[in-house]
Amino acid sequence: MKKLRVTQIKSGIKQPERQKLTLKALGIKRMNRPVEVVATPQIEGMIAKINHLLKVEEI
Repeated sequence: MKKLRVTQIKSGIKQPERQKLTLKALGIKRMNRPVEVVATPQIEGMIAKINHLLKVEEI
């Protein structure tokens, strides 16, 4: 399975609560701290919903 490195590059402060919960579900705790996740369809769907807040790199 491929892995993705996900980094938050924009603040979630003025975002809807649902997007904040998606950030939390991805395991992102702070800005500019990368998190490695396995690219499952569920994870890719979460990333697609908040892609304006993230930088995604394939490992």
